[in-house]
Amino acid sequence: MPTEITMEIPMQPTVPPSANSRFRTRWGAELSAHEGNPDFVLSLARGLRVIETFEGCPQGLSIAEIARATELSRAAVRRLLITLELLGYIEASARKYRLRHRVLHLGTSYLSSNSLATVSLPAVQRITEELDESSSVCVLDGDEILCVAGAVRKGLMALDISTGSRLPVHCTAAGRVLLAALPEAQLAAQLERIELKPLTEKTIVSRDALAADIRHVRDQGCSVIDQELEMGLRAIAVPIVSPLGKVTAALGVGALASRVSLDELQIKFLPILRDQARMIGQFIS
Repeated sequence: MPTEITMEIPMQPTVPPSANSRFRTRWGAELSAHEGNPDFVLSLARGLRVIETFEGCPQGLSIAEIARATELSRAAVRRLLITLELLGYIEASARKYRLRHRVLHLGTSYLSSNSLATVSLPAVQRITEELDESSSVCVLDGDEILCVAGAVRKGLMALDISTGSRLPVHCTAAGRVLLAALPEAQLAAQLERIELKPLTEKTIVSRDALAADIRHVRDQGCSVIDQELEMGLRAIAVPIVSPLGKVTAALGVGALASRVSLDELQIKFLPILRDQARMIGQFIS
């Protein structure tokens, strides 16, 4: 799936408002789901949420900014930061906190132990080399998709995609593929909950229209998105199916609309994606 076209990493002064909103929504929903569970360790959950807050904030965050993002008290945030700092996950400088490289161990542990990520990386690299476009494998994570393996096209005008990046589920090709794989009851609940933000003038914001497109994706076995995530970007994605017949992830390619036509996505890209998706599916559990 494509993300925005970037030439450099933008420096944001604080946590982006949209990221704050998505974070609080996900955080609140997950807390509610586990409320009353005596085995749920709330302090651990809060510590992990503090780590997640730093996404997209290379300049660091203050205690007040983290408290706003997590909706925790400043005193609670301060204790969590001290704990994470003592464990080597966070460092403090000039009233700002930043993640330390030790956090990478968490991601590395996942990548080295997950068959999907391990098998997918060589596949997306082959696709990008053959098609000269950025490609990725994504999974459903709440109301977003999460990239578990990505390869970026070489060149100045390249789509910024990387492992660990997140995108809205409703306006991405991989997102539509993953929604199409959900059971009807779960899909209905998810469509009711999703905030259908119009990221471009072409973004589908009608729940009925989105449901109709998802049904079309089920019938066709692929999803094509034309400039719904960002103007000038197109994408196509197909499901990755495990040997047990379960849709585990989506494999997609994103390209500039000025370089790749909709017909080319279907004629040239789709057969390659389906071949690679079948290959990945054979080796995942």
